[in-house]
Amino acid sequence: MTLFATVCCSLHLQAQEKQSINGYLVPMCIYNGDTIPSIQLPTVYIFKPLKFKNEKERQEYYRLIRNVKKVYPISKEINQAIIETYEYLQTLPNEKARQKHIKRVEKGLKDQYTARMKKLSFAQGKLLIKLVDRQSNQTSYELVKAFMGPFKAGFYQAFAALFGASLKKEYDPQGEDKLTERVVLMVENGQI
Repeated sequence: MTLFATVCCSLHLQAQEKQSINGYLVPMCIYNGDTIPSIQLPTVYIFKPLKFKNEKERQEYYRLIRNVKKVYPISKEINQAIIETYEYLQTLPNEKARQKHIKRVEKGLKDQYTARMKKLSFAQGKLLIKLVDRQSNQTSYELVKAFMGPFKAGFYQAFAALFGASLKKEYDPQGEDKLTERVVLMVENGQI
């Protein structure tokens, strides 16, 4: 009955205000003359339990969880920096000012992230490349090329290739990265 009232409240919202209930400030709505709390419940993801073939597979899964927990926040920060940089670049009057700003941003990012990147393992670095693609819908190569030009993008791609990685690697949540997507959704939601 309460679920019905909550749904109806959101459909027939007449007035909304915040009131305090037991010390918590929650949104309220009036439904058929009654004031009831209107609370947004978080999405809970339910997945089929995993079945591991052996102990090694189980350990790899828990390693993936640990790596996602370490790398996912970095990918979110990088995406935010990309958005802010792009928006600021749009306000600059000419190409010279844009290039000057990009050089400052590049130096700032190196100062901020070099120490953290050095602490990442090879697997975490490869995962970061994919998660940046997941967050921004562009590969790391495309991002470097857009902001710093094709020469630097080619240089960084060649450097990554020396270590067996690729900045052109795309995130595939329905295929190769299905398990990673599951872990990311659960980490985002605080389920693991």
